[in-house]
Amino acid sequence: MKKIFIDGSEGTTGLRIHERFQNREDIELLKISSELRKDLNERKRLINESDITFLCLPDGAARESVSLVENENVIVIDTSTAHRTEEGWAYGFPELSKEHENAVRNGKRIAVPGCHATGFISLVYPLITGGIMAKDYPVSSFSLTGYSGGGKKMIAEYEENDRASEYDAPRQYALSQQHKHLREMQKITGLQKMPLFSPIVADYYSGMLVTLPLYTDMLTGCQTPEAIQEYFEKYYEGQKFVHVMPLGAESEYNGLLSGNSCSGWDGLRIYVTGNEDRVLVMSQFDNLGKGASGAAIQCLNLVMGCETDKGLNV
Repeated sequence: MKKIFIDGSEGTTGLRIHERFQNREDIELLKISSELRKDLNERKRLINESDITFLCLPDGAARESVSLVENENVIVIDTSTAHRTEEGWAYGFPELSKEHENAVRNGKRIAVPGCHATGFISLVYPLITGGIMAKDYPVSSFSLTGYSGGGKKMIAEYEENDRASEYDAPRQYALSQQHKHLREMQKITGLQKMPLFSPIVADYYSGMLVTLPLYTDMLTGCQTPEAIQEYFEKYYEGQKFVHVMPLGAESEYNGLLSGNSCSGWDGLRIYVTGNEDRVLVMSQFDNLGKGASGAAIQCLNLVMGCETDKGLNV
């Protein structure tokens, strides 16, 4: 029985993590009263009483919470951006390599990947690791996401009865190329330059589709959609949470891939499409699942040594 505290349990990610603890017999949830959830001393007490603390907070508050840890046995799983590129923190994407898996399994400080970063890194990291893509490749990517990724404020804006008409159409954002996930997207993959990244939010609740366009003549070797799909299939072979789809699988949806097809699911699908000159590699998942709270619970399960999909939908 592990004692778990969720610091920031009222946010979207915190609530989703709490939901996934329903009917689990191997944890005891330490609860904080609503009037004390911002009280520094009460948070400090609960953090240090816990075996594992989840941080579901803005970056500054997450750093503050880490500074409150005095019990050397406390394991921290941070869902914010604050520690994803920090030394001494395991990056919580165990499917990337055995080293990533072991770092999470044995770590005391674990950073859960960002949602856009999850989709991007699931595609770029294997290509660089396998020598198919050079680290100086001029990478660009776009990402379609549901509005839940923007947190409570954005959810409220989209669900207002008298909202502005601009919410009816997809909207591109982070136009200054300063998206908060860019640092981890570059560091974790080893790219020499930050990618050109275009995120798009649309009028649906959850789900994400991240696309990586590739010119085959800029890749190493003779690359085709068939070769790239086969490579990804071997790279992620045996993984519960990452499913590489057969070539042509998009035909089941008349050649259209939707951003919300994986809503409510905690895994990630990879599609490869295109032709001998230009290839699209895409990751499809739930920004609240593998892109947030689902990934956090997967990390917890690794730490606890139980089945990695316990409490999750894969």
